[in-house]
Amino acid sequence: MAIQTPKINWTFRASIQRVRESLPPILQIVIAASVAFSVAYYLLGHQHPIFAVTVTIASLGFTRDARIRRVTETAFGMTAGIALSEVMLNTIGQGVWQMGLVLLIALTTARFLSGTAAFSLTVGIQAMLVYIMPAPDGGVFIRSFDALIGGAVALIFTAFIPRDPIGMASRDADKLFAVFLDAVDALKIAVRSLDVKVVDAALVRVRASQPLVDNWRMSLDSAISVSRISPFLRRHRKELSSQVRLMRGMDLATRNLRVVVRRVDFLIRDGQSRPYLADLFEQIAAATALLAKGLESTDALKDAREQFVVITHQLDPKKFGIADDVREASVLLLLRPLLIDLLCASGMTEEQARNELPEI
Repeated sequence: MAIQTPKINWTFRASIQRVRESLPPILQIVIAASVAFSVAYYLLGHQHPIFAVTVTIASLGFTRDARIRRVTETAFGMTAGIALSEVMLNTIGQGVWQMGLVLLIALTTARFLSGTAAFSLTVGIQAMLVYIMPAPDGGVFIRSFDALIGGAVALIFTAFIPRDPIGMASRDADKLFAVFLDAVDALKIAVRSLDVKVVDAALVRVRASQPLVDNWRMSLDSAISVSRISPFLRRHRKELSSQVRLMRGMDLATRNLRVVVRRVDFLIRDGQSRPYLADLFEQIAAATALLAKGLESTDALKDAREQFVVITHQLDPKKFGIADDVREASVLLLLRPLLIDLLCASGMTEEQARNELPEI
């Protein structure tokens, strides 16, 4: 039997895109680590301030979660692990069993402080570096002091030299809108051409869209957290609050879209073309494209809302003569909660959106 080699999904284009998106955190980390080293080495005279650098790097990291709370927790946890190791080193000395005990306590404490596995491993590594490396000149707890310097520098850079959290949130939003619009376009094509493969492919993509929603939510949380303390982002707080409403609406709309795609996948297998459904999907796509522009323009949100209202008024099975056809009418009925979510994303309250629905 031949052994199948696992397929590696790597492309040069994706790698270049990943590097481009990572440039802000890369530059932030490089400059912050250099500042932490300079403070410890040149200003305070510490000869080997490795922990000032490592704590800075680990606290900032590449995660999209750049909230002040997350940076503070990471810096505090690492500093606590380093201080614990120094206390244990001066209390029980060095040796194999002592090293194992220090690592056990460091990992247990880290897991208590955070549920992130990478954080616990980082704390454990820092504790082992303290325990194994020769003690530096300057006395006890000099390494803990370096860790405090690294944590302080990471917090300052998070607040005053942020890594474009608003831009990251907007890019995450664009990715979700792209998948949503792609799925709606696929529905339009499928109900005209009766091509089941088109809607099946759309179903696969829209089912895999939840990480895009989660990324957008995390990026927004980070941007809002930083904007509360950063003088450079404070003026964007209203814009970010508006984007939170948009994100929540699109999250619910995407969930409902998955249900609609599954229903259409089942419906078109009867071989009957439905031009009126294609027209509805085309209208939804056009209005959603306007909604995506609402990330930058309130006028676009208003225009999208007006178009969604027009579409919502059409969602009555009797209008298309299909009230007695449960299979076909179910698609229109499923579009009703989808349009409510899109109206809420555009700025309506849920009650206002429901009032726009025609009675059935």
